[in-house]
Order: sequence, then C-alpha cells, then structure tokens
Amino acid sequence: MKRQTTALMMAAALLCSGAQAQLLPGAVSQLPGQVVGGVLSPLRGTPQTVGGIVDTLGLRTVDALDRVSLRDLRRARLEALIRANRDVLEADADGNPVRRGEIIAIDASPALLDQVRAAGFPVLRESGLHDLGIRIHVLGVPKGDTVREALKRLSRLAPDGQFEMNHVFEPAGGALIAVSKAMAASALPAARPIGIIDGGVAAHPALSHARITQRGFVQGAPQASGHGTAIASLLVGKDGAFRGAAVGRSLLAADVYGGNPASGSAEAISRAFGWLAASGAEVVNISLVGPPNRLLARAVEVSRQRGITIVAAVGNDGPAAPAMYPASYPGVIAVTGVDARNKALLEAGRAGHLDFAAPGADMVAALPGEGYAKVRGTSFAAPLVAARFAAASGSSDARERIVGAEAVPGRGKVGRGIVCKTCRNAPGDVLVKK
Repeated sequence: MKRQTTALMMAAALLCSGAQAQLLPGAVSQLPGQVVGGVLSPLRGTPQTVGGIVDTLGLRTVDALDRVSLRDLRRARLEALIRANRDVLEADADGNPVRRGEIIAIDASPALLDQVRAAGFPVLRESGLHDLGIRIHVLGVPKGDTVREALKRLSRLAPDGQFEMNHVFEPAGGALIAVSKAMAASALPAARPIGIIDGGVAAHPALSHARITQRGFVQGAPQASGHGTAIASLLVGKDGAFRGAAVGRSLLAADVYGGNPASGSAEAISRAFGWLAASGAEVVNISLVGPPNRLLARAVEVSRQRGITIVAAVGNDGPAAPAMYPASYPGVIAVTGVDARNKALLEAGRAGHLDFAAPGADMVAALPGEGYAKVRGTSFAAPLVAARFAAASGSSDARERIVGAEAVPGRGKVGRGIVCKTCRNAPGDVLVKK
C-alpha cells in the first residue's frame, strides 16, 4: 500500500507539473500525458521532460498500481486537465472533459436551427463534414448554463434533434514533448496512404525519406508533437536498426491538437476522418481515447461504409476504467499491447470488444528532432496492427481474415492474438553510441 501511495503521489506531481519544451521557431506543444503508457526514458539525444513516469526514478510504477489505482489516476488526470484549462473546458456527468459552452447539432434542418436560436442557442460556427456527408453546427449555450444543463434543455426543446457535447479525447499513451517544427508536406504517390489522427509529426532522421502529408484541424498549420512523431515513426520510420512496420507507405497525418492539450475534440477528429476519406486513406490509426460521442460514432460509421479500416488503441487506464472510444465502436479494430514476454500490459484499458494485440512495451520510438525513447502503452501497439492491415489486400473483412491468420497466442487478454510480433524495435538494437 505504501508503494502504491508513493506511485500515486509521484504520478500526480508529474501530471500537474505542466512541463513543456520549446518548438522551433517558438510555439509550445505538449499533449496531455498518461501516467502509464508514456515515455519511460530517452535512449540518445537530449533528455526530455515527459508526461509519464520516468524509469530512472527507480520505481516500477506500472507494477505498483492495481486496477483501482489506475482508475483513480485517470480521474485525477482528467480533473487536472480541466482545472488547467477552465476557460475552454468543463466536465460532463462522468468527469470527461468537454469544450466549454459548445453543443454540436448533427444534420439539423434550417427550421430546427431557427428554433434553437430563438431559445437562446446561437450558432457559433458551421463545420460541415462534406467529405462524409454530415452537417454539423456548433451551438453556444444560454448564459449561466453548463453544457450539461444546456443539453438537457435542448433535448426537451427538440426531442427529435441530434445533439452532443464536444468531448475532448486524449492520446492513448504518454506525451512526448515536441522540440522541432512540423515536417514539410510532400507529394503523395499513387498508392493509397495510411492515415493517422493524432498530434503533428516532427522532423526526425528516421522520417527524412518518408512521404508524409500533414493537415491541421484546430487552428492554422499542424504543430509538431511527440506522440504523433512516435506513432509516425512506428509506421514509416527507417534509421539504422530502427524500422517502422510500414516502411515505404505514404502517410497522411491529421493533427487534431495544434499543440493545445485542451484540443482533440470530437469535432476536430470527425473533420480529420473526412479529410482522410477524401484523400484516399484505406487504413486509419487513431491512438486516442475518450467517452462515447454521437458525432464521432457517425464519422466512424460513415468512414467504415466507405471501406476504411479503422484501428484504435484501447487506452492505458486499466480494466476498471470505462470502455474507451473509438475502439469500442462496432467494426473498429480494437488493439491492446503486450510486453517482450508476450504478456498483456497490466495498465491496458478495455473496450466493448478486443480484436488484436501487438508489441506495446520494451520498445522504442522516435523523439522529435533526434534520438529515441523507450515507450510503453497501447498507443504504440495500434500502429503496428494498422500496418498489418495496410499490407493486406481486399475488402476490410478480407484484410481482417488475413491479419487474423497471423495472430499467435499471448498471455492475458490479447483478443484473437498477437500480430506484428517481430515489429518491436528493441532498445538494445536501436541504441547508438555517438
């Protein structure tokens, strides 16, 4: 118990530290971190301050925490995020962060919009997802109302309308602080690309020859992030002994954070799905987690109807936490992580279903700028599974059968089994002495 208390105290201190690093030429970017599922230690290059538990503390934090502790840490982390961004965030009934003063109306008719305007709900902006055939309007709430109160009022006013909070989603792994500007866009080849919905991707030697096109869905150009850089490297990176699982494929990177931990909204993620669908992505990796959301569910459903395979991490808040989305939506490939002993990660979250596992610990990924860091979490397993789906051919169902045939047994809850087992970039193999 004393060890668990110590782990919780140290985790809370890191969560609330707000440590940030400077982007070039000066913007600041740090995505919200997970206590587990984060960077554990840099292997080369300048040491980074990270939003996770550092193994140089001499504490095996993951082993010290039980499922109740993980659940409590999730609650504390979300409360801290909301407190630090009170001007733009508030909580839903379950404590999940939502955009303050915003309600999304889905496919609302002109008559319905007139009705809600007259009741004190102004239309703040129209954010049509034309590529998905979905119309959305972001409504303001009456003065003095919380989002929860306003949503109840709208439900009574227009019971046939489709209204939802604008939930904020987190990376399903720790924050790698960005230290370089986002990569320049490059031309796409004819082959259909892999898409990721995450933070922006930073420059790194492993990505210097990769074909990456980025687009921002918050404000302005994409902002480099550690989490997005790590995911991209695990897909298309190549540098000495380090090798991604889909080297040679082009990558579409949708930045839904813009360097802001209070971003990552359901609205931004849904717009990202629209861009990826229009740009020809056949497989999309999303290592983000959050609660169920009607707009996101609709975007996922339409994307899947258009033949896109969606691969999502189940999160790192333990089995006592609520089921995470979008991994829990029907038809989404839900992924957990395993360590080098093929054992399911203790901190792995749960989803409505579990499809596959892949290496998610005892491995490294690229740090922004240069160097590598040891990473752990379901965030880093999901892109390995996405790579296997991208390598398969045929319909989504055909791809799933091909990937399923590769799956091998593991220890613990690994769904249909472990895939891309040989895709782990082991620290000892990648570490380069300068």
